Amino acid sequence: MPIDSHHLPKSLLALRSYNAQMFVHDLLAGITVGLVALPLAMAFGIASGVTPQAGLYTAVIAGFLISALGGSRTQIGGPTGAFVVIVAGILARFGMSGLAMVTLMAGFILVLMGLTGLGAAVKFIPRMVVMGFTNGIAILIASTQIKDFFGLKTGAVPSDFLGRIKVLLAHASSFNPAALGVGVATLAIILLLPRFTKRVPSSIVAVVACTAAAYFLHLPVETIGTKFGGIPSGLPPFALPSLHAEHILPLIPSAFTVAMLAALESMLSAVVADGMTGDRHFPNVELVAQGLANIASPLFGGIPATGAIARTATNIRAGARSPIAGIVHAITLLLILLVAAPLASYIPLATLAGVLFVVSYNMGEWHEIGSILRLDFTAISVWIVTFALTVFADLTVAVGVGISLAALLYIYRVAETTTVSPITDEYIRDGLPHVLQGRILPPYVSLLRIHGPFLFGTTEKLMDATVNLDAFECVVILRLRNMTAIDATGIHAIQTLAKRLRASNRDLVLCGAMEQPSKLLGGTRFVERLGEQNIMPNIQAALDRAKEIHEQKLAEKS
Repeated sequence: MPIDSHHLPKSLLALRSYNAQMFVHDLLAGITVGLVALPLAMAFGIASGVTPQAGLYTAVIAGFLISALGGSRTQIGGPTGAFVVIVAGILARFGMSGLAMVTLMAGFILVLMGLTGLGAAVKFIPRMVVMGFTNGIAILIASTQIKDFFGLKTGAVPSDFLGRIKVLLAHASSFNPAALGVGVATLAIILLLPRFTKRVPSSIVAVVACTAAAYFLHLPVETIGTKFGGIPSGLPPFALPSLHAEHILPLIPSAFTVAMLAALESMLSAVVADGMTGDRHFPNVELVAQGLANIASPLFGGIPATGAIARTATNIRAGARSPIAGIVHAITLLLILLVAAPLASYIPLATLAGVLFVVSYNMGEWHEIGSILRLDFTAISVWIVTFALTVFADLTVAVGVGISLAALLYIYRVAETTTVSPITDEYIRDGLPHVLQGRILPPYVSLLRIHGPFLFGTTEKLMDATVNLDAFECVVILRLRNMTAIDATGIHAIQTLAKRLRASNRDLVLCGAMEQPSKLLGGTRFVERLGEQNIMPNIQAALDRAKEIHEQKLAEKS
């Protein structure tokens, strides 16, 4: 019985048509993203409360396995900001042995999710919950870097947000001008260099330049060497972690949180990669690879890992063609460990803090807050509660409460859109402009429809229906006459479709939105982005608009 290709790693499928030209692209992309990952891996390790080499070991071991065994063609795996807070919390309570056990348990949970076909279940986490804990994690990561960025002399800093801020403010007068200068210089290089050239990773330039400045100018700043004694050269050391059976039950909630975060971020990263490349990832294969990577990582002194959105995007922009690029990225980091590890001891902690400030800002997606605040009160409340609990309470609690609130909101939206009313002559007349029977679609129009509630958990169906945009004409009409409800996840899915169509030189026209969807769409920036002229009351008006667009395209060509 032949094996379904959807159950095979993308690396095996890519090798069927692999050639020397693809390898050159993958080699250059892998080296580029490896250099980008270098300071991030060390910074995530330090921010999590472990050593910088633990972050590097994770990027090497987990990064290799995720690319070699995963279900995404261009996904890059490794330590990410999503785990910083929870890893620090586990370390504070259970130490390195507890962290190793959590990572192993999370790995087995991920493998089980993949083998049982639960890869698609991640889509049932609504966008408001994702945004809430992403914003919260960004704030927490930034707060953990204030001490090193300003060079404050504080001693031990509390793990809770309010306690941390209180201690930092109490020691604000102890800041180190040299450390602050190095941190500001790091930010300036990372933010300004891309305006002049994008060929060289700005974070690498910042790390090299600021490290050289601190070394040759003999600046009195704390470095990796002065705090951790440097990074040992050599291969990641294999060692069985010290496991304690009595810790299993207390660590189960943390293991599930790590597993869900790893699954969620890896799926989000894979979807971003699909949108940039036109490929389609295999979610269950990807989850198995993520699980195996998290099982292997603690055996080599590593921490939890998942797909990294920013590094994946960098990999694609650098020209990656297959998972070989991700494997090269891991090998690049390994070679740096073997050859240049002693040089890392001179890197100032203020520089790594600057790198993480940029990472925390980028992962927060702060530009989306304006759109969130234009939604209805119930959606905003889910975001606020998840955000507040992430920052001031616990990430596990935040995700659990956020999903519970979103589930209640889902039930409310479905119940709200159920109506019972008599059929009148007026109702029949109002429905005539929406009727499709008897209408002839012009050859330049493709028609899609959404039937039923378009809420979190269902939005993936729109992506599935539009995988191959080449099968669609130059104007795509999305008929919403039978879409009874929508939420922020649904709006984001339609926005994503509009972007994809625009990138393929196609236009999207919406028509026939009912009361709740129309009200929610009108309260966001969606209308501004799509264009008010492309949102029509019925199918006839949409066809008239499609004709205008088609004639404009013909005029532009002539």
